[in-house]
Amino acid sequence: MRLFHADEGWGVIDGPDVPGGCWVHFSAIAMDGYRELASGQHVSFRYEAASQDGFAYRAVKVWTDDVEPPDKPRTRGGSSAAYHSMLTLTFDASHSDEAAP
Repeated sequence: MRLFHADEGWGVIDGPDVPGGCWVHFSAIAMDGYRELASGQHVSFRYEAASQDGFAYRAVKVWTDDVEPPDKPRTRGGSSAAYHSMLTLTFDASHSDEAAP
């Protein structure tokens, strides 16, 4: 792990198959709870060719154990530990013939 900006949620991983480094977002880190990595930490990862913030590669899954964890199914409205909220905006009809105060 070259570097990770925990406050911004992204970093760069180096590896022999990703010349110039591989961009990684915290959402690609396969772990429960708060997801962050540390500079110099040993990680394994899968990646794709992509143009991401000046890097030719983007990590699609990163893990810190020796064995790749299974992919978790993504379900809408599932049992995620993440906070979820919803907001609906409604506007009153326009009153263009009324003068502003």
